[in-house]
Amino acid sequence: MAAPPSSPMLPWRTRIQLSIVSKFTDASRRHDGTVNRRLLGFFEYGIKTLADSNPMKGVRTSDVTIDSSRNLWFRLFVPTQLNIQNDSQLPVIVFFHGGGFVYLSPDVKSYDIVCRRFACKIPAVVISVNYRLAPEHRYPAQYEDGFNVLEFLVSEKSVLPENADLSRCFLAGDSAGANIAHHVAKRACESKFKDIKIIGLMAIQPFFGGEERTKAEVELAGIDLLVSVGRTDWMWKAFMPEGEGMDRDHEVINVSGKNAVNISVLDFPATLVVVAGFDSLKDWQRRYYEWLKHNGKEAYLVEYQNMIHAFYVFPELPESGHLISQLKDFVHEQCQKIK
Repeated sequence: MAAPPSSPMLPWRTRIQLSIVSKFTDASRRHDGTVNRRLLGFFEYGIKTLADSNPMKGVRTSDVTIDSSRNLWFRLFVPTQLNIQNDSQLPVIVFFHGGGFVYLSPDVKSYDIVCRRFACKIPAVVISVNYRLAPEHRYPAQYEDGFNVLEFLVSEKSVLPENADLSRCFLAGDSAGANIAHHVAKRACESKFKDIKIIGLMAIQPFFGGEERTKAEVELAGIDLLVSVGRTDWMWKAFMPEGEGMDRDHEVINVSGKNAVNISVLDFPATLVVVAGFDSLKDWQRRYYEWLKHNGKEAYLVEYQNMIHAFYVFPELPESGHLISQLKDFVHEQCQKIK
């Protein structure tokens, strides 16, 4: 039996993209905890894409403003090529992008492509949220924005296509976006929405942490191409306001730790947790899955042993397409339960 690789096996194209992203994000981080948005704007100028009402690859898109004063908006992805038997009610996926709470947006090409694939392949109506970014806007701004999107969908149903079914709603996100999706799901459970039902959560390599240094964080130092202790420590400081108890063992960071919220009393949705073998955050992600199970929640773990953090945004990787299939199966299985 062959030994597992000591480093991720990636195409040069993927490695070059990762190197460019890492260099620009590192260069934008200032020692005083702020971000050089002008430098980032120069970088992002070439990687953003406009919404397009003309169908492209079976999906049309539009941007919907919720609150212009805080630049809260979402990109709506609507599949246009459906089989007759499937051309009825579609599930709704509310998606939160990654970027350590500090970077990126729904109109970045990689996330536009990802959400387009979700909409087409699952199929589903996808809502990709532009939430406020740290450090200009710290916790709990991102969670408030996410919850406000759900409130907006309930009060302004007309922005959605007629076949969007809010009784089959999923929250999803990758990295920091998966952290947001978890906390928005928790608040939605506590709020007992009547006109929207969250039946599933897709946590793709969620960004959790703690004061402890895990085995993966130590062993993958210098191997993980995107995530490092230095980067994540900086992001947590940018995200959390200063004050007593605002460290990495706070309940919103170390969700399964000593300060964890009791979710056993909540009707928390079925959760799919995605983990990769070369992701420094994988120990925190597995603990999250185990914590859900310990609290009696329906949870599933999907592992990609030879992949990196954010692997699925690179369509050239076969595992990216495989994960889309896994998400599709999860959505369909949860929808079948409420028929």
